[in-house]
Amino acid sequence: MRSTQIRQTFTDFFTSRGHQSVPSSPLVPDDPTLLLANAGMNQFKPYFLGEVAPPFPRATSIQKCARTSDIENVGRTNRHATFFEMLGNFSFGDYFKEDAIAYAWELATQGYGLEKDRLWITVFEDDDEAERIWRRVGVPASRIQRLGMVDNYWSMGVPGPCGPSSELNYDRGPDFGREGGPAVDGERYVELWNLVFMQSVRGEGDKKGGFPIVGELAHKSIDTGLGLDRLAAVLQDVPNVCTTDLLLPTLGTVQKLAERDYPGEGEEKVSFEVVTEHARSIAFLIADGVLPAKDGRGYVLRRLMRRSIRHARLLGIDGPVLPAVTASVVTHLGDVWPELSAQAALIEQVVTAEEESFGRTLAQGTRLLDAAISRTRQDRSGALPGETAFELADTYGFPLELTVEAARDAGLTVDEDRFAALLDEQRKRAKAGGKAKTAEALRKMDTYREVAAGLPRTEFLGYEHLTAEVTVMGLLTGGSVAASAGQGAEVELVLDRSPFYAEAGGQIGDTGTLTTGDGTVVRITDTRYGLEGFRVHSGRVLQGEIRTGDIGEAHVDADRRKGLTRSHSATHILHAVVMATLGDHARQQGSLVEPDRLRFDFAHFAALTPEQLSRIETAVNGHVLDDPHVRAWYADRAEAEAAGAIALFGEKYGETVRIVDIGDFSRELCGGTHVAHGSQIGTFRLLGESSIGSNLRRVEALTGHDALHNLDTERRLLHELSGLLGTRPADAPGILRKRLDALAEAQERLSRLRAEELRHQAALLADRARPAGEGRLVVQRVTDIAPDELRGLATDTVRRLPHGPAAVILGTEHDGKALLAAAVSPTLHDTGVQAARLLTTAARTVGGGSGGRGPVASAGGRHAEALDRALAVAGEEAGRVMGEG
Repeated sequence: MRSTQIRQTFTDFFTSRGHQSVPSSPLVPDDPTLLLANAGMNQFKPYFLGEVAPPFPRATSIQKCARTSDIENVGRTNRHATFFEMLGNFSFGDYFKEDAIAYAWELATQGYGLEKDRLWITVFEDDDEAERIWRRVGVPASRIQRLGMVDNYWSMGVPGPCGPSSELNYDRGPDFGREGGPAVDGERYVELWNLVFMQSVRGEGDKKGGFPIVGELAHKSIDTGLGLDRLAAVLQDVPNVCTTDLLLPTLGTVQKLAERDYPGEGEEKVSFEVVTEHARSIAFLIADGVLPAKDGRGYVLRRLMRRSIRHARLLGIDGPVLPAVTASVVTHLGDVWPELSAQAALIEQVVTAEEESFGRTLAQGTRLLDAAISRTRQDRSGALPGETAFELADTYGFPLELTVEAARDAGLTVDEDRFAALLDEQRKRAKAGGKAKTAEALRKMDTYREVAAGLPRTEFLGYEHLTAEVTVMGLLTGGSVAASAGQGAEVELVLDRSPFYAEAGGQIGDTGTLTTGDGTVVRITDTRYGLEGFRVHSGRVLQGEIRTGDIGEAHVDADRRKGLTRSHSATHILHAVVMATLGDHARQQGSLVEPDRLRFDFAHFAALTPEQLSRIETAVNGHVLDDPHVRAWYADRAEAEAAGAIALFGEKYGETVRIVDIGDFSRELCGGTHVAHGSQIGTFRLLGESSIGSNLRRVEALTGHDALHNLDTERRLLHELSGLLGTRPADAPGILRKRLDALAEAQERLSRLRAEELRHQAALLADRARPAGEGRLVVQRVTDIAPDELRGLATDTVRRLPHGPAAVILGTEHDGKALLAAAVSPTLHDTGVQAARLLTTAARTVGGGSGGRGPVASAGGRHAEALDRALAVAGEEAGRVMGEG
């Protein structure tokens, strides 16, 4: 059975049984506690927790999932993957264990034709009910095993809904491992389907992986996950996920690049499967808006990419590998997952740029490693320090495996224990920081749940009205639910309805005032979402006392809102123009919409030229002057996507979505506020662009009043500049250019004269050299010399001394500080004398330190008055070194 048929069979089975088919959510989840979507139930979490009433009692989905917890097992087991499709069915307080188990058994044995006598079941250790149900559907007790919390109790790995689980496993036969059921061998008895009986809420976990149960769900629910990869391997009778029809074409691409066949076992097998499997993860992550970075989701992607490249090199693939293997993924899975095809250009450019970047990293790391190996040999140590290996990996991205390999070739080992300790310390610091952030986010969410319990969603009136009569339904102060708050208190308010726009889609939240009938005034300083559907209005009580139940008049700051609408509509126009100018890959990756000011982030791989920026600005203003009509309308998600509406990366959308059209050139899913006609934007002014990360660019722009103020400021500056130059504004650039050219020419002449002066000074200093042992020594205070000239003067002077041992030590005062430089001749350096040695004591004399390796060094300190003493000390050290006295 092909994977396409497996998916369709699953969806048809459950939709025919009353389940609503729901599209996969993006891999980037709308959940502050999750890095990446790791289960089908992620997008339904608010339904399980009772935060939001589900629009349907049961659902089915095919969810894209990414998990890197088992990254080291890829290729070493037949079943682990960093990306997989999770086929799931869900019940939100509708059916429970009885139906979930019956559905799974029926579909597995009848829909997919799995042999009943090869199916094994595991249940949670004290779940008698689940075992009874499995036995009723026909599973003998001999093929039902009970396991503990680690194997048969499921959660997302973070606080949230959880419950005991029951797994359906398939016996692949003696070729895959030992007898004894899933409790004995997970390779032979492969887990296919996990049925989670959602009934509890877990808290934060401990260091050993345990976690407390902090509550029960209001409604017992079902969350199941059937792994497409594993089921495909069973139904297609192939050994592992890489040989299913999902990944076999990509494995074939790797074989072509490696110019040899996939071996099916050994270390080469691991490398073939790592490159193949990771290619799919990489393509899907980029298609869902993740770009390589130093931390977070971007680091996950970068790690996958660099791991793939390293394993490709182990296979002897020296040329580019990622463009070809990810293109294979796009070709073979793009029909099922259209976002892959839509982002094909983006995927290709990101992986190409990252592979080139990693090539440079490897070259730089190799140079640094060679130097470290040389130092280790000089120190006569047999092991490269763990600190060095860690710095190479952490700072330069140079893999430990390559460090170990290079050290081995040099006859050295690597202190891997120290490396592991440093890595563990770093992980603990990161985990502690992440836990603190997660704990704070969870604490806030718990407080919002408390205040919102039993309340309807906030009715948003702000598309049509900027004022409204409202009722205070909930109040928080000091992070806790309160009944009232007096003058000066910082508060968070939940209203029954609101004209205030809550921060979303890049647009910042509205501000304004809330005034009650008794004269109480609350200044609203921000509006954002607390829980889905609940707006939280942050503010300060200016006068009076605000109480739960108060009725008042809410007023949005009208001029500020107008500035926001101008910037938001301009952002949509800019998005359309950027893609038209640079290509479809240049999609929005983030934005910030402020009053008459915006920031727009997009995927691209080179700095924009002045000509491109000019074209973009001109095109945006052209659209604004055409005065296109701006229309907002609603449709279901499928209809909107069919109509060509752009859904933004990382945004969460419901089944019914709001679409904003600007003329006939821009159509995006958007819940923000907009102008009615394009000309209301006024004017658009690009301030510039910059890089904000690998393959990610940012432009900043002004609209409306701020754009006009900017133009006026530039006009006044131009007139001031032309006045200083004594010419007309139109002629100012040409006159200034000529004067700058003349200045550069004069500076070049001065530089040549200065270089000649320094050469003459070096010759004079060399003439003053005195004998020191068998060599020559110069120790001299110099004046009228810049700090960056001192080392060069010392180096030039030592070159002019006769062949043999020689040293030069110079000192000067600059900005009230003492500066010193030392240089030693090649003859002296070859005997093991480092220039820094001559300055160590002298540096302490002037209250500072020294630096530099090899034949040249420098030092400095705050005690300028001690310079002559420091020179004398350095001269004495040089004399001792050179055998004088």
